[in-house]
Amino acid sequence: MKTPNDYRLPSLDALLAFESAARLKSFEQAAESLALTGSALRKRIAGLEQLLGLGLFERQGGSLRLTADGQLYLEQVAPVLQQLLGIPQHRRTVQRKQRLILCSPPTFARQVLIPRLNEHSRAHPHIDLQIQLSAPLSNATNGQCDLEVRGDSLDAPATRRLLDEQLLPMAAPALLARFQPLQLPADFARLPLLRSPLEPWRPWLQAAGLDLPEPDQGPTLLDLGMLLEAAANAQGVVLARPSLARSWLAQGRLVILGQVSSPPSYHYILDMPAPSPAAQDLAHWLQRICRDAVAQGSAHVQG
Repeated sequence: MKTPNDYRLPSLDALLAFESAARLKSFEQAAESLALTGSALRKRIAGLEQLLGLGLFERQGGSLRLTADGQLYLEQVAPVLQQLLGIPQHRRTVQRKQRLILCSPPTFARQVLIPRLNEHSRAHPHIDLQIQLSAPLSNATNGQCDLEVRGDSLDAPATRRLLDEQLLPMAAPALLARFQPLQLPADFARLPLLRSPLEPWRPWLQAAGLDLPEPDQGPTLLDLGMLLEAAANAQGVVLARPSLARSWLAQGRLVILGQVSSPPSYHYILDMPAPSPAAQDLAHWLQRICRDAVAQGSAHVQG
């Protein structure tokens, strides 16, 4: 009589991954159906193939097909899986949610994502959305993001850009009151300018026709949210996207100084390291709320 040591038994998770991919003819759709990332599903199938010493799938012209060994194995394991799935005690009482991880710079997350987050939750109750903060200009990822918002060069294609708009100077009314009367933009030399390597002043100064150096006084701030909050507290003038400043603008804590603008030093772009239907839906929603944010910021500029 054979003992358990005589067998190479795969995990049930690996068998479910194999059966789903075979049935749906797509690793991406199989991952979606099992609430997995695409990489996690591929690892399970690769482990199963290694255990069996067989190649189960092959790609032909972009489509996923079973090999002859894969087809035979599916015919053998599918009835067993159906029997296991048919046992009432194995059914979940609550539908499993699919987890999506969105990596985003802090100010983008706070000013764009968080105010609208409940809309996505209501529209997609089956998605467990997790937001991880990342450095604005970092190109390094931990490999765990399904979607990533990050800063990129001005050469980024327009189709991938988020918050595609110009920079404008903004300041608190209390700061401006201390320097009255002001003739702008000529009197910018009198105003304290907040410093950040994320958005240097030099391009805007050139656009305004001002022969002034990059400011070298005061603290250097590495976070756009800190810059905007410092400006709202009358500590200096900030150069920012109206979309990210619109809550301060709406409250009257910041006002835009004139109509002279300059291009940003980088674009926000959207990457999708782990494509899936759910990630695509999230990307479309994100693009829509970014368009809304730009429109709302533009209203303050026009006003």
